[in-house]
Amino acid sequence: MLETSARLLKLLSLLQARRDWTGPELSSRLGVSTRTIRNDVERLRTLGYPVHATPGVAGGYRLGAGASLPPLLLDDEEAVAVAVGLGRAAGGGVEGIEETSVRALAKLEQVLPSRLRRRVNALNTYTVQIPGQIPGDVPAVPPEVLTTIANAARDHERLRFDYTGHDGATAVRNVEPLRLAHRRGRWYLVGYDVERQGWRTFRVDRVRPRTPAGPRFTPREPPEGGDVAAYVEKGVNTATWRHRATVLAHAPADRLAHLPAGLEVEPVDEATSLVRLGGDNPDSMAVWIGFMGVDFEVLDPPELAEAVLRLSERYRRAVSER
Repeated sequence: MLETSARLLKLLSLLQARRDWTGPELSSRLGVSTRTIRNDVERLRTLGYPVHATPGVAGGYRLGAGASLPPLLLDDEEAVAVAVGLGRAAGGGVEGIEETSVRALAKLEQVLPSRLRRRVNALNTYTVQIPGQIPGDVPAVPPEVLTTIANAARDHERLRFDYTGHDGATAVRNVEPLRLAHRRGRWYLVGYDVERQGWRTFRVDRVRPRTPAGPRFTPREPPEGGDVAAYVEKGVNTATWRHRATVLAHAPADRLAHLPAGLEVEPVDEATSLVRLGGDNPDSMAVWIGFMGVDFEVLDPPELAEAVLRLSERYRRAVSER
């Protein structure tokens, strides 16, 4: 039989795990009589837990909401989830909640076991939050996958995982993880692909880690000067481009700072810049280029030059017919 204090904690955990319990069910779970259950319920009430009881054969116990917040019992995964959520809130995004979240996170981390504290610290330290509206159809990611990636980034260990690409094909990737990024409800891994010899962005919901982990590595110079958010934005915005093009803009690079993330602007001289862009088709790209607000020349591909010519003739006819 459990000691009284341990039994109370076990009883509280059961009441928090399910909405309704009968006396015999709790009695069976804890290995005590229903009379002991009634006495333990009274002890919980004196500690501030509002346990409601319904008498009779069909009666039972239910943990209700009280006037004050009593201590909560969380399992390992619940504790990690709450701590990571507080870490995201402490990073901003919800007005007025940052300071409160920091205080709550400090209290929670103080009582976390060391094994959980390391997981939480790895996730919060190695995750970049990219603000934006979250759609309702984002895929779920198992928390153990996130902690596996964060721990590998923290410990500088290579990750080996099966990855499903945009085309549905699955391949094994060998990656030196740099950071996790959370953008509009989706999780991304930024890492150096050893076999492809370049930095890549991977959707974490398509990652299936393999064990054991790979060897340790020496961190490389990060992309975009260490601006992981900018690198992810560029990768996400350009990943689905079906057509790519290069134009010579008759403007210095600083006049093109308003262009969306994902477009590459490379200064040529004080008066011109190269702009690399993409889109679903040449016609839509021709329309968009006009929004740059500067003169330009199409360098490639020929299909874009033809689309620009067709668009210019359409605009000319629209004016000349007046």
